[in-house]
Amino acid sequence: MSDEQNLGTEPENKFIYWVAGGLVVVLMVIGLVAYRGAKHDQEADQKAQQLISKLQAAGVQRLPSTHQVARVLGTDGGSVCQDPANALRKATLFSMISNGAAGPGMRPIITDSRLFRGQLAVMSVYCPDELDKVQSFINDLKTSDVVRS
Repeated sequence: MSDEQNLGTEPENKFIYWVAGGLVVVLMVIGLVAYRGAKHDQEADQKAQQLISKLQAAGVQRLPSTHQVARVLGTDGGSVCQDPANALRKATLFSMISNGAAGPGMRPIITDSRLFRGQLAVMSVYCPDELDKVQSFINDLKTSDVVRS
């Protein structure tokens, strides 16, 4: 074999492989330390169980698991408790309790009084300090028992 064919097969390639392998190991360790997706929080489970108990007492028939609630709402209620009485959230709610038309045909409806129970149950567990503002807003809406069980 000539010297040209042996280039790149000796110690300099071993050095590159060791450095690349070392970088992979370091990145794996950093990834494992930084990964928080599987963190199971006892406080989140307790709040989730409290919410499920409230929903069960309210007569909900299909309850989510504690793990599902804890994963979605965490310990702080997630997006449900992030300024729930602001204008954007009210506008979104109004668009959902309308007749479904678009543009000039869109009209508000008289919605069922039970529609907001889930929202209020979540807020009573995760952000009770915001509950009074939202409850007074909901009390101002025109609701009735329009859905038959």
